[in-house]
Amino acid sequence: MSDKRIIKIFDTTLRDGEQSPGASMNHEEKMQIAQALIDLGVDVIEAGFPIASPDDFKAVQEISNNFKGAEIAGLCRCNDQDIDRAWDALKQAESPRVHVFLATSAIHREFKLNMSPEEIIENAVAGVARAKGYCDNVEFSTEDAARTEMDFLCRVVEAVIGAGATTVNIPDTVGYATPAHMGAVIKGLMDRVPNVGDAVLSLHCHNDLGLAVANSLAGIEQGAGQIECTINGIGERAGNCSLEEVVMAMRTRSDFYSCDTGINSRLLVPTSQLVSRITGLDVQRNKAIVGRNAFAHEAGIHQDGMLKEPTTYEIMRPEDVGFGKTDLVMGKHSGRAALADRARQLGFELSDEQIRVLFKQFKLLADSKKAIDDSDIAHLIERQLASADSEA
Repeated sequence: MSDKRIIKIFDTTLRDGEQSPGASMNHEEKMQIAQALIDLGVDVIEAGFPIASPDDFKAVQEISNNFKGAEIAGLCRCNDQDIDRAWDALKQAESPRVHVFLATSAIHREFKLNMSPEEIIENAVAGVARAKGYCDNVEFSTEDAARTEMDFLCRVVEAVIGAGATTVNIPDTVGYATPAHMGAVIKGLMDRVPNVGDAVLSLHCHNDLGLAVANSLAGIEQGAGQIECTINGIGERAGNCSLEEVVMAMRTRSDFYSCDTGINSRLLVPTSQLVSRITGLDVQRNKAIVGRNAFAHEAGIHQDGMLKEPTTYEIMRPEDVGFGKTDLVMGKHSGRAALADRARQLGFELSDEQIRVLFKQFKLLADSKKAIDDSDIAHLIERQLASADSEA
């Protein structure tokens, strides 16, 4: 029997992801993404922020009413009106989750909320208690937790778990943390909060310093049981923890993390492409897991290694994330072995001498053309064969 922990995947593409500038989705597009997330196997879909707009309310309500197979969450601030509105949208869900948040850091307490630490705890407990009156499954987020004093964060977490929160989220709201910092926060909570075992600790890391995935994994190492993330890492400012990256990191390095998820990884690329198409936010070519270059090789040494044994230069199989196959890109850095292999794939059986001549012509073409496709290679071969025939 496997001793791997199963980490919950909480997807917030439809809420935080949609807050990316220019990434708004219409109602039908949200339904398409919700279905894709169900198919992908996420545990929780944060469908929106019901009080934010009538469209958000409608989307959360329709997803709650029509989609089964995942928990459906609605976000709300820590006040009665928000919580009531969230429950109105969620109440028909097969497995609803009310997600309440309140900032805890000193900078947010002073400049945004104008509340004392005691007022924060009082309001947090009241918000969780009100949500708990509607739903057993309540998540509480300590907004800007990464910049919150550790002693106070422990007090808040203990109080909201005592009030009935079943998940407590520890966000790095502004992407300020480092992996050592985030790991220490989770370890501190696990060691110091006496009732921490009554709830799941979660992470919601932003990517302002490019550390969202690393910070999330650092928290998992210390005992967190849920990661909040988005498809393609979209979200506010520089985005969120990328679902496809954090899932495949845990799966590929299960020897280190000793955990996994319920994600069907073969649907990662199709889901990424769907979200990219709907939002209009293109995925960079060299993005890990789902970028066009993630399983592409142009360097001759790499291509030769790949032809001999794929694991020489790939730690994952492209088909395991939804790509058809490895792409040996033909360009000026390509080697003779890759060119010979491509010629065979195109149906040409060439001698060593013919390959030598072809490779010379190929290199000349590659110096003047950024990318060489199969038609270019076929044309070079056919021209060489026609020349040989005419000389004969």
